[in-house]
Amino acid sequence: MNRDTWTSWPSREALTRAPHSRSRAAIARLVWGAVFVGLLWNAFADGRFALWQVAVGLAVTAGCVAAARAFFRTTREHRLWPSLGLLVLLTLVAAGALEAGAGALAIVLWCGCAVVTLERLPLFAAVPLTAVTLVAYAVAKGDGWLTTVITTGSLCLGGYVLRLDAEARGSSQRLLAQERAAREAEAGAAALAERSRIAREIHDVLAHSLSAQLVHLEAARLLIEREPSTEFRDQVLERVVAARSMAREGLAETRQALSALRGEMTPVEDFLRQLVADERADVSVVGERRELTAEASQTVRRVAQEALTNTRKHAPGAAVSVRLEYQPDLVALQVRDCGGHRPAGELAVSGSGYGLVGMRERAELLGGTLEAGPDEEGFVVRLRVPA
Repeated sequence: MNRDTWTSWPSREALTRAPHSRSRAAIARLVWGAVFVGLLWNAFADGRFALWQVAVGLAVTAGCVAAARAFFRTTREHRLWPSLGLLVLLTLVAAGALEAGAGALAIVLWCGCAVVTLERLPLFAAVPLTAVTLVAYAVAKGDGWLTTVITTGSLCLGGYVLRLDAEARGSSQRLLAQERAAREAEAGAAALAERSRIAREIHDVLAHSLSAQLVHLEAARLLIEREPSTEFRDQVLERVVAARSMAREGLAETRQALSALRGEMTPVEDFLRQLVADERADVSVVGERRELTAEASQTVRRVAQEALTNTRKHAPGAAVSVRLEYQPDLVALQVRDCGGHRPAGELAVSGSGYGLVGMRERAELLGGTLEAGPDEEGFVVRLRVPA
C-alpha cells in the first residue's frame, strides 16, 4: 500500500447508502429491528435489572443509535475528528455496559465499531481504533486464543471487504454518472447541430426575405415622400411606414429566434435592459443569477416584448418598471406601467398578433402561469415559469 492508500478517505459515493426499492428497504428494516429487539431482550429480560435500570439502559441504547447515525453522517462528510469522537464515545459506552452486566451489548458495540471503522475511515486512523476495540472484545469475551484469533481476524477481514465493496460501488456510480453526462453532452451537441442547421435554413429564407422587404419599403417611402401632399398620398405613406416598422420588428425577432436556436442568446437581464434602452423604464434583477433553459428564457423575452409593446400602444409615455426575480425553482417577471394619457402613436395601428392569450398559453405550456390586468397604478403583467 502507498501513502495515499493509508491517508485517503473512501469516496463520498462509497459512503453513501445505495438506493433500494421500497420492499427491500422494508425487509431490511424488519430484519434489523428483529435483531435489535433480540439483543435488548437478551440484555434486560432476565430479571437482573430493576425497572429504572432497564429504562436507563434503553435510553443509553437510543443514544448509541443516534451516535451511530451521526458517525455515518460525519464520515460521509469526511470529518475526521467528529467521527473519532463518536467512535471513542461508543467504545466507552460499551465498557460501561460491560461493567453494568450487559455483556452482549458491549460485545455488539465493540464488534460493530471495529467493522465500520475499517469500512469508513482512513486506514491510518481505522487500524489503531480497530485494534483497541478488538482487544477490548477479546478481553471481554475470554475465549481461547485460537477462537479469539479467528474471530478478530474475521471481523478485520469483514470490515476491509466491506470497504473494498463500497469503493467498487462508488466507482461504479461515478462511471455511471460520467457515462450519463457524456450521453447528455452528445445528445446536446447533436441537438445544437440540428438547431444550427435549421437556423441557417431560416436565415437563408426568412431573414433574407424580410431584409429585401425592408429595402423595398424604404425605397417606396422615399418615392412617395417626393410626391405632392394629398390625402391619398398621406394614407399610402402611413401604411408603408407601418409595414416597414412591422418588417423591422419581424426581422429583429427572427434574429433573436435564430440566436436562440444556435444557443447564442444573451443573458435575460441584458436583453431586458436593451429592450427598454429607449423607454422610461427601470429594470431590477433579484436573486442569484443563473443560466435559464432555452424555453424559459425565450418565454421571458417574448412576454417582456409583448408587455412593453402593449404599453407603447395603450399607454404611450407611461413610466414602466420591469422586475426579474430568480427563485430556487422558477423565474418570475413583472412588467408594470403607471398609465399614460398621450395619444397613441404609430404603434397603435400595428401589432404582433401575439397578445395576452398567446403569452398565457406559452407560459402554461411550460407549467407556468401568467396574470395580466389593471392595478392601482396602471396595468401589470406577471409571469412565473419553472427554470
